[in-house]
Amino acid sequence: MSQSKADNPTSPPADDAQSQPPHAPTDPAAPPAGAEAAGENAGQDADQNADQNAAGAAGADLKAELEAAKAKADDNWERFLRATAEQDNIRKRAERDVEQARRFALERFARDLLGVADSLELALKAAEEGDNTEGSLLEGLQMTRRMLLDTLTKHGISEMAPKGETFDPAKHEAMSAVPSADAAPNTVLEVVQKGYLLNERVLRPAMVVVAQAPA
Repeated sequence: MSQSKADNPTSPPADDAQSQPPHAPTDPAAPPAGAEAAGENAGQDADQNADQNAAGAAGADLKAELEAAKAKADDNWERFLRATAEQDNIRKRAERDVEQARRFALERFARDLLGVADSLELALKAAEEGDNTEGSLLEGLQMTRRMLLDTLTKHGISEMAPKGETFDPAKHEAMSAVPSADAAPNTVLEVVQKGYLLNERVLRPAMVVVAQAPA
């Protein structure tokens, strides 16, 4: 006796294929499942890499700028040290020159006076030996005086003998005032001691007697 299909356990139910839900048709142009999410992740990674590359480039530029600034600062510091040393050398040289000028300013003047001293010594020697024939002593003294005045003039020193001039308080010093009917008031009547100028500046005022109006 044959068994029915219902009694055969190995036979699938007739309506199993009908009980499965139908599958949606596949669009061949649509991206596969998960591709869109993978694309978004890839885009985010690319943005992060770009940001990192930009940050790295900015850091490298900043480091280069810092190194350049440090090198410039070091160069400026070296320049400052050299300038300071040069200024110090200039100051020391100036001080040395001033000291040398102060010590030897009268060297040429003193050398020129040696001839005057020699002439005066010869005149004194002649006086001591009694050799005054034909006024040789007087002549020697006059020559010595001329040498002295020439030396003073050579070095910018000129004498003032203001007899007959108007009294000048900047250049003259009045020793006394004498009434005079022959000279105008404040006229120098007599020079007691000559004055001297050094390059037009008063080295020593002249000592004078000044005229005043008669009583």
